[in-house]
Amino acid sequence: MDYMKARKVTIVEVAKGAGVSTATASRVLGNYGYVGKTTKERVLSVASKLGYQPNKIARGLITGRTRTIGVIAGDIASPFYAAVLRGISDVVESHGLGLLITNSDETLDREVAATKLLRENQVDGLIVSPCDVQDSPHLREAVRAGMPMALIDRKVRGLLVDTVAVENIQSSRDAVMRLLLAGHRRVGVIAELAPDETRLRNFLASTENQLPEDLALLSTSWQRLAGYLEAHQVFGLEVDPKLIFAVAGHSATAAKNAALAAFNDTARPTALFCADGLMSVGAMAAISARGMQIPSDLSLICFDDLDWMTFVGPGIDAIAQPRRRLGRAAARFLLARIGEAEGAPRDIRLSPRMIKRGSLSSIR
Repeated sequence: MDYMKARKVTIVEVAKGAGVSTATASRVLGNYGYVGKTTKERVLSVASKLGYQPNKIARGLITGRTRTIGVIAGDIASPFYAAVLRGISDVVESHGLGLLITNSDETLDREVAATKLLRENQVDGLIVSPCDVQDSPHLREAVRAGMPMALIDRKVRGLLVDTVAVENIQSSRDAVMRLLLAGHRRVGVIAELAPDETRLRNFLASTENQLPEDLALLSTSWQRLAGYLEAHQVFGLEVDPKLIFAVAGHSATAAKNAALAAFNDTARPTALFCADGLMSVGAMAAISARGMQIPSDLSLICFDDLDWMTFVGPGIDAIAQPRRRLGRAAARFLLARIGEAEGAPRDIRLSPRMIKRGSLSSIR
């Protein structure tokens, strides 16, 4: 069967049908400039009858605004980003703007491509969860070109834009301290640290006596590792590097393999701290594969509260991030900057909360 491609109605046809000039029709349909009430109603009526759809990019060339916001998320399949995006949507759509959402898969090349795509689509501003917290030249260039921007979850060194994140270090430290207070002395941590033995060794050496002041410029996993190390420092305990299970890539499968390797060790951990949701999924898969019981065989605390953590018995203790609030705050900051709000860049850290469900047991 042959299908005819629907022909797009042009603004010229709307103008002709309404008996006005193309410029007048453009002002009405672009919602800029002054047009009399009667003429405006006539143009809108004709546009509706003809099924006219505005070209936002073309309108943006005239008004300088497309009324769209671009978002670059790390992984839109992740429950974390799903909730953050909902928070962004709550604010943006309530102001009559649309969202263009892209996914970086936590890879720099895809983030660079997404930034280029969104800028080509003339978005009014960008909300980004950056992969590169040190350099990000593509984001710096966008800001230099006048693109309003807000960062979420991570900060980029020297990039003067608003940032909204959670307090990763303190909340991780407090969680690990709960395990240490319960008597555990072999507390493992599983985190996406892109296994690099040299970098990990250097990081451990640099934090041996005191945590550096620029930890906020690290990725979230490294910040949470810093909280793990700080908890041990508070207790005067030396960290066993063999209890730090570094995972390559943001992968639940890789996390499962790392956890299985940890459980195979004769000096396995008695407690485990998972640095994010995917690490928790992988760890639980390994726990199930080994037939281990929580908390009798292993105490467990996870960063990020996921729905399934209430369904297993017992439930899993988790650090619940204010994910939707993160999205709302970033969107409000961005809309203010689009509205030409002035002032120094804001760096807001929201506090997560600990949810206790019974996945921690004491060792005496």
